[in-house]
Amino acid sequence: MPQPDQKRCRVVVLGGGTAGWMTAAGLAKLLPDLASVDLVESEDIGIVGVGEATLPHIRGFVERLGIDEAAFMKATHATYKLGIDFRDFGAIGTSYIHPFGSFGEEVAGVGFHHWWLELQRQGLAAELGQFSLAVAAAKANRFAPPAQDTSLASTYGYAYQFDATLFGPFMRDFGTGLGVTRHEGRVTRVERDAETGNVTALLLEDGRRIEGDLFVDCSGFRSILLGQELEEDWEDWTHWLPCDRAAAMPCTHFTPDIRPYTTATAMPAGWRWQIPLQHRMGNGYVFSSAFLSEADACDAIRNAAEGEPLAEPRILRFRPGRRSRSWSHNVIGVGLASGFLEPLESTSIYLAQMAITYLIELFPEGGEIDPRDRDEFNRLVDMEYDRVRDFLILHYHATTRDDSDFWNHVRTMTVPDSLSEKMELWRKAGRIEKYSDGLFYDASWIAVYLGQGVFPETHDARAAMADPARVKAALDRLQQAISAHVDSMPGHVDYLRAESARLAEQM
Repeated sequence: MPQPDQKRCRVVVLGGGTAGWMTAAGLAKLLPDLASVDLVESEDIGIVGVGEATLPHIRGFVERLGIDEAAFMKATHATYKLGIDFRDFGAIGTSYIHPFGSFGEEVAGVGFHHWWLELQRQGLAAELGQFSLAVAAAKANRFAPPAQDTSLASTYGYAYQFDATLFGPFMRDFGTGLGVTRHEGRVTRVERDAETGNVTALLLEDGRRIEGDLFVDCSGFRSILLGQELEEDWEDWTHWLPCDRAAAMPCTHFTPDIRPYTTATAMPAGWRWQIPLQHRMGNGYVFSSAFLSEADACDAIRNAAEGEPLAEPRILRFRPGRRSRSWSHNVIGVGLASGFLEPLESTSIYLAQMAITYLIELFPEGGEIDPRDRDEFNRLVDMEYDRVRDFLILHYHATTRDDSDFWNHVRTMTVPDSLSEKMELWRKAGRIEKYSDGLFYDASWIAVYLGQGVFPETHDARAAMADPARVKAALDRLQQAISAHVDSMPGHVDYLRAESARLAEQM
């Protein structure tokens, strides 16, 4: 806690939208005694949002800020999300769901996937996804919140799929209600201290001058402060993640069921998404401009969309990568100003939330920045981006597809050493590299490896020592328990309607 005579750090957030208002609201809610928050945005500058799919971590952010989930979901036309259905990635005609949950459980110190691999070797194993409650519920279009205990019903999580053009305004109303001061206008000049190089103020086009001690750059791909003003280098990862465009197009729902999951379907030059919201279906084709023209990508998403188009395709252009430093001087980049990784695993909002969390933990009281905190912030952010990068590359590289120049390229390209080492560990022994920080743990890697046909040469020998009949009987009981629990869950649409009715009763 600050001393009675200690001034609050004046934080200026540049840019609204998802990252800006999440940052402003988070600081105002969680550090009210340490920070005053001003946010500068212009209504003339649009946001990138095209319909966001998220990861379960967003729930913690919503809860921590005291936001009512049902009210948030109604305002953003949100649906629930249990995972991502990947189609045609390992080979055309194959599919698997990367669930927000586990596959079975560890027994006698041996991971579940080793028991499954041993039965699979003997031809006795059912499909891996049948041992995940999240996968089974997703396939049945059913949803209920997980239990808060240690039962089978607690073995999964969930995220949201919402309209990003509505999420920013929702967070803006919430943030201003917490005391965030909003300034409408464009920045025409950035003032800096001649001695330290720190940013001291933003000058707006109408002459207003917004002073601050700490500046958070949420200006998107333009990165006005971190990229343009401080000239922090951009590490380009296009050679590993060649997709650098997206053709986004909303359409109507084509079925009365609303899926509680996102769908990613591999295409000749990338992949396309389907994100089901309450009021429409989000569609988009993420592609590499080195292998497909923008016009052809627009034609491809028009042809692939299963509902009636609600608008013409919109082209988004980006470069995968990150800044060499996300905190430089007294400027911190959050969201696209800091880095960008394509939405294959719905990590965009997570990466912004992650940076906000680290900022709160390392916040400079009174505006006095400790260089050690700045270095630690950069280390943590770099680690998060690098680990997500490797996981995304795996989806492309772990394939047998040779039907297009794009897939031939990603299948045969040289990958980062950090990923190569992870893949070697899996191929040799069915092991997942352990780490305590960062995104995507064992179940996520296992889902992609096995879902895309990458089987290890060996697995834990202890699994082969058990009686296969007993192991199979145990797995059969688990499969039956999962099936029975899913049957007891309401349909996704029914649960959404019930929550909407509950909210209406409270108002």
